[in-house]
Amino acid sequence: MAKELAEQFKGTYVPEYAREYVERKGRKELTYDEVCEIAREQIKSISEAGFYFFDTELIVTKVWFEYAFGKVPEWLTEAIKTYPMDLYLLTYPDIPWVPDPARYNGSQAMREELFDRYEEEVKATGVPYYVIRHDL
Repeated sequence: MAKELAEQFKGTYVPEYAREYVERKGRKELTYDEVCEIAREQIKSISEAGFYFFDTELIVTKVWFEYAFGKVPEWLTEAIKTYPMDLYLLTYPDIPWVPDPARYNGSQAMREELFDRYEEEVKATGVPYYVIRHDL
C-alpha cells in the first residue's frame, strides 16, 4: 500500500528494512542486537525523509522489541519523538494470512494482539491515524 501511495502522490517509497534484513540473513529469528541494527537503519531513512511513505516505521519496531524481548532501547523511544510521522495508516488484520518466510505472526490471535499494540502506541503519539479494513 505504501508503494502505491508514494506513486500516486509523487512521494518516495521506503520499503520495510526488516524484510530486506531477514531475507539477506536467510532466517527470521533475530537477536536483540540485530533488531537494534534494523531500528538504526529505519531512523536513518526517516531522518533523511522529505515526502515519504514508509512501509514500516519505528513504532512497529518498538512493539516488536516489547513482544520479542520484553524491553525497548531508550534511544528508539527518543527517536520516535524526534521523528514524528504526519499520519499513520494502520491495516487491520482482517484479510487472510498468507505464509511468508520473513514473518512470525500467522495466527489470527497474534495478528490482532500486535495490531492492538500498534494502535495503542500510535494513539499515544497524538498523530492522526486511520484504520484500513478489508471490504468483504
